[in-house]
Amino acid sequence: MAKKPEDFKKEMEDNMRAKLSEYSHVKKVIGVVSGKGGVGKSLVTGLSAISMSRKGHQVAIMDADITGPSIPKMFGIGKENFADETGLLPAVTRGGMKIMSLNMLMDNETDPVIWRGPVIAGIVKQFWTDVNWGDVDYMFVDMPPGTGDVPLTVFQSLPVDGIIVVATPQELVGMIVEKAINMAKMMNIPVLGLVENMSYMTCPHCGEPIYMFGESKIDSYAASLGLSVLGKIPMNPDFAAKCDAGLAEDIEFEGLESLVSVLDGMKE
Repeated sequence: MAKKPEDFKKEMEDNMRAKLSEYSHVKKVIGVVSGKGGVGKSLVTGLSAISMSRKGHQVAIMDADITGPSIPKMFGIGKENFADETGLLPAVTRGGMKIMSLNMLMDNETDPVIWRGPVIAGIVKQFWTDVNWGDVDYMFVDMPPGTGDVPLTVFQSLPVDGIIVVATPQELVGMIVEKAINMAKMMNIPVLGLVENMSYMTCPHCGEPIYMFGESKIDSYAASLGLSVLGKIPMNPDFAAKCDAGLAEDIEFEGLESLVSVLDGMKE
């Protein structure tokens, strides 16, 4: 019997999948994306991972933002290049989360990565195929902004179970967010929902919220797209100070409970 077009499509997609290291078992892969830079995608990745780790899950972060990695600094991880016969070994944070980033393999963390797109995309695939991740319940992939080579590689090569889209309150961001959402839909990747970063500040005197970019419209915007808002993260100097000091795991924030609920509810 002749194959149907959808059969050819599935076969082609399966052939593009990178093979996970035989020493790794990753249950769920969650991409964290944004349409543009500067919206705090790495902070959202870190807080999401920390939230799931505190629920007792085995968590890992793959830093796929090859040219602008910030995950290692957030968690106090410097140059590490550990490997054995099973492959590269991820760094382990104080809280037990596993992390792999190119910055851990560079002689100097400030050295620029001047590589073309295909080479960078190849490194991301190697983080999947050549790293001994061990047992992981949730792997968060911190992707570079936009819809270029790396997001395309991740969507095609890794078994992404869903993405979290990061936005900020500015009106302009809405148009760019939809580009990332539409890319995911074109690649048949489920969009789990939106997280708004820099949503507000809390007045140090009266405790009332201050909307630096105007009052948030994320709820109505998400509803218009048929999506859920999974969290709103404030502008908080304490968050920035702890990330700069490598102490992201000391941040106390419970504003991602909706995200945790969605991830906990994903089927095995």
